[in-house]
Amino acid sequence: MYQLAPNIELLFTEVAEYHDRVRAAAAAGFTAVEMWGPTGVDAPARPKDIPALKAALEETGVVLTAQLSEPRTQFMIPPFDDSPFFNKLDEGVEIAHQLGCTRIVVGSGTGFGGSKRQVQLDKLVDIYTRATKQIEGSGITLVLEPVNVRVDHPGSLLDRTAEAVYVARGIDSPFFGVLYDLYHSTVEGEDVAAELANAGDIIKYVQVADAPGRGEPGSGAIDWTARLGDLRAAGYDGPLGLEYYPTKETLASVEYIREVAARA
Repeated sequence: MYQLAPNIELLFTEVAEYHDRVRAAAAAGFTAVEMWGPTGVDAPARPKDIPALKAALEETGVVLTAQLSEPRTQFMIPPFDDSPFFNKLDEGVEIAHQLGCTRIVVGSGTGFGGSKRQVQLDKLVDIYTRATKQIEGSGITLVLEPVNVRVDHPGSLLDRTAEAVYVARGIDSPFFGVLYDLYHSTVEGEDVAAELANAGDIIKYVQVADAPGRGEPGSGAIDWTARLGDLRAAGYDGPLGLEYYPTKETLASVEYIREVAARA
């Protein structure tokens, strides 16, 4: 059985405040949640009341499985300006510590046609090697998310799971890995089982949404029993972040994935 972590940016939005969404998730039987950026630097995330969020997590015993780095789209390669990311990284780690979160999601930013792709990927290795060293000893794992460029993130550099795995292997740290998003991978037309088999224990976190449409599991064409079976076969037993745009009320939208995850 997989632990499910509803994204409180997208789910339980019937409740206005993020900390109250944690309570709503707990009341619905969830033991974990995830969120986007804590200070709202990047839209569409909004600033969180960190003390109130901390209190809600402690009161309910709900675990925050992941938060986004800020700024989110931090790099354009070139001009190689990574200073905003590094300037905010320590703050993100401190907030993660306050909230008991052990993962920070990072991205690649945008690519640049005038530079060879390999050069750009190796630049990411350099950036995140330095980032891992900057937060060494914090206990925080950075997870790199490849995203689809066909629908949601045109212009993003990193759109292939194998290339994110290449970057992570280049960094070679137990505190750096890949966020595998089943929705993004499916939209890019990847072979899920093959990508997961290649990645192995480099996969440190997984998010789910259905495709097409990015709605709740069961709203699209993904075979969820088969795909969660692929995750199991690859050895992944961590949480599943529910990062989707619901087509129905929150509790109704989670019914199907809860049933499938309970059998996985």
